[in-house]
Amino acid sequence: MEKEINNNQIENNLEQTETQTGVEETHEITHEATLYAEPIAHVGDFAITNALFTSWISVILIIIIAISLRRKLKEIPKGIQNFFEIILDGALSLCDQVTGSRKITTKVFPLAISVFFFILINNWLGILPFGGFGLVETHGGEQAFIPFIRSGTADINTTLALSLLAVIGANLFGIISIGLWKTFNKYVNLKALAGIVTKVRREPTVLVVAPVTFFVGVLELIGEFAKIASLSFRLFGNVFAGEVLLLSMSALLAYGLPIPFLFLEIFVGLIQAFIFSILVLVYFTIASQDHEEHKEQLAT
Repeated sequence: MEKEINNNQIENNLEQTETQTGVEETHEITHEATLYAEPIAHVGDFAITNALFTSWISVILIIIIAISLRRKLKEIPKGIQNFFEIILDGALSLCDQVTGSRKITTKVFPLAISVFFFILINNWLGILPFGGFGLVETHGGEQAFIPFIRSGTADINTTLALSLLAVIGANLFGIISIGLWKTFNKYVNLKALAGIVTKVRREPTVLVVAPVTFFVGVLELIGEFAKIASLSFRLFGNVFAGEVLLLSMSALLAYGLPIPFLFLEIFVGLIQAFIFSILVLVYFTIASQDHEEHKEQLAT
């Protein structure tokens, strides 16, 4: 009888242990880095993702800084005004080296510097220690933690929008600078094809040169789409990989180990913002130049 009672007690203890373990497993909260931005709120059918929320914070911070600087402008700069004037003077000098013209710089610089600060703040917000703020959602009996803050540039939608802004904006700037016809002929060189008819008697080589020139224009058009892809995936890949790296290091050892990688990602965030803004300057500069006039100047 005593053995039977002991066996029953052991079985009951095992059942209680399994039940407790099952409860613990159901209450375990996971946090995984996803390629897509997670929704944290909804306004009707519109989902507000954590990447979009972070982008809004970045825009608000830029607006606050701009308004505060505008209200406290002085002829003799001091404090934060002096700091930003040093940055802007250096940035203008760097832009002049890229564009080769202060006239182009003054037109493109406001967009380039705005893109730089937007990307920079987004990159840095994504790696700040705000990981404890978020939502816990239950899906299929599993609980997942969704942070409120995720770098906007770690979402392909944001980087794709920035890339479209850069490429389409550069072409519109080219239309304003050199005209619609010349911009169109960069990609669909009808002038080269027309030259086959007008120049074939005097220059028979035009039968070979004109189709090649036309095909180069088509490659230029394909290159515009390649720019969008390269810009968006480069920025997204670097920022997202950095967040995954920090999350992985924190999972291995929460204290100490992630610190060197944190400083590395701060530097990477700065470099990525710098590269993107410089490429914006390059695209706008190329779009504003008339290649036909440049060829004529070289010929003379």
